[in-house]
Amino acid sequence: MESMGGLKRSHSCNDLAVDNVGEVVTLMGWVLRRRDHGGVIFIDLRDRWGITQVVFNPEIHADVHTKAHQLRSEWVIAVQGRVERRPPAMENSNLKTGAIEVLVDTLRVLNSSLTPPFPLDEEVEVSENLRLKYRYIDLRRPSMAANLIMRHRASQSVRAYLDQKNFLEIETPVLTRSTPEGARDYLVPSRVNPGKFYALPQSPQLFKQLLMVSGLDRYYQIVRCFRDEDLRADRQPEFTQIDMELSFIEEEDIYEIIEGMMLKIFKDVLNIELSVPFSRMNYDEALARFGTDRPDTRFGLELVDLTETVRDCSFNVFQTVVKKGGLVKSINARGCGDFSRKDLDDLTGYVGLFGAKGLAWVKVKSGGEWQSPITKFFEDVEREAISEKLGAEENDVLFFVADTGAIVHQALSELRLELGRRLGLINRGSYNFVWVVDFPLLEYDHDEKRHMAVHHPFTAPKEEDIELLEKDPGRVRSKAYDLVLNGIEIGGGSIRIHQKEQQDVIFAALGIAREEAEDKFGFLLQALELGAPPHGGIAFGLDRLLMIMAGRETIRDVIAFPKTQKATCLLTEAPASVARKQLTELYLRPDWE
Repeated sequence: MESMGGLKRSHSCNDLAVDNVGEVVTLMGWVLRRRDHGGVIFIDLRDRWGITQVVFNPEIHADVHTKAHQLRSEWVIAVQGRVERRPPAMENSNLKTGAIEVLVDTLRVLNSSLTPPFPLDEEVEVSENLRLKYRYIDLRRPSMAANLIMRHRASQSVRAYLDQKNFLEIETPVLTRSTPEGARDYLVPSRVNPGKFYALPQSPQLFKQLLMVSGLDRYYQIVRCFRDEDLRADRQPEFTQIDMELSFIEEEDIYEIIEGMMLKIFKDVLNIELSVPFSRMNYDEALARFGTDRPDTRFGLELVDLTETVRDCSFNVFQTVVKKGGLVKSINARGCGDFSRKDLDDLTGYVGLFGAKGLAWVKVKSGGEWQSPITKFFEDVEREAISEKLGAEENDVLFFVADTGAIVHQALSELRLELGRRLGLINRGSYNFVWVVDFPLLEYDHDEKRHMAVHHPFTAPKEEDIELLEKDPGRVRSKAYDLVLNGIEIGGGSIRIHQKEQQDVIFAALGIAREEAEDKFGFLLQALELGAPPHGGIAFGLDRLLMIMAGRETIRDVIAFPKTQKATCLLTEAPASVARKQLTELYLRPDWE
């Protein structure tokens, strides 16, 4: 192998054009492809920015041409030569540099390469596990590099916008105290404090509230957070948040600032102009229409409540559910009358994955006639009422789920998304934002036998609902808000409790005794008594936002070195065993051996 030998890169592999013809340039990068055409060797040289064709001609530089014979895919080279215009028939309009080539007179081989574990051509399908094991190779692919470049640009856009809005970027601790009111913590044992543990932060929630008590007024941080939870396509054990907190604000102030930030990110990164203000929908409406608090509003197929309409029908399944206080809801799949019995059975099995015990269906034939195993259980007037409520027309398929509210909503919301995908109803090029507001403050956990915070225990209740805290806590609404994009929650936050008396009331409603509250949150409670201003904030999942912007199906594609769905790193083989001496130093005695 050779050194650079004083050569300095003059241009990237995406810089050169016809204006550079005649110049002597120096390029460095990786060999993407090598072609031998009648003795002349053509190399596609690639770097982060693009590709330039370089040429080795034996009639001009025989020694360099001989040396070029050894070059193979992914070898690292430096070349120097003169820029020439390609013959018109040889131009490549798909490349920015496609009108020129570099005739090489100097070649240095900086490093060779074994055959890569997979081809770097974009069209080649490669298993994700192999890509993750050799992530540094995967990131050489232009589309993957583009995702990280997009991530950089988005982060810079956020910083510029928030700086202009008078926010301060402030770091908060990574080693902190466990406050197990949310997801499971990652714990870190302390060597110098035997038997004590730090926790990696699930979010900087308490510290950012304390920064407001400090009078710093507007804080933000692009911060790593950690949650030991079951993983899926849009979750990682460590992830990145755009985190912020503001003093002397209300919900409307948050909406305005965040909508402005989204405008700037999408313009800076994708050159897309968004429309503001974003639409808003309260929690109850989102559940009623879409079955979820993360509604994808890019297409219709909304849920319709038929509970009262079918209350007195003779179909026993519906009748029994209604009597038990459950729901009967439906979706009208318009124009799907050609669904086969296999299609219908597949969809029945699909909703079963989400707890539904069955999926009733009706095909609407000419004249509004019903074709279905359940037709005989309905009188003409009942069929007409159902059809009218659903706006049913010939060739539609009506789907019904009857069960508890939670199961009905989850099953039909998932069915709606599946139908949207199957029927091609989802516009992949659109970005539909919606604020979901007025969340319940509390929800009852039957396993814990107490109320739990829907967001976190520091969320402020609506003033008009405070009197319900003692007599009907489940009806109390919060000053919480989520921002949903294309059916994915990308951010959430709330106005916080800033008075100790109210925080005490909320802890009591959550079944957290005074002693426990003091033990876990005493530092916050003390701060609330020392001049805490009204404040609120929000945090955005940067990985999720970028996944949507990049048109990817998983956040792993926009993270440089992600974990698998089993929370492992195939590249470094983490997590791994450690020496017993290390465990002893931490006063840990393993019982898994």
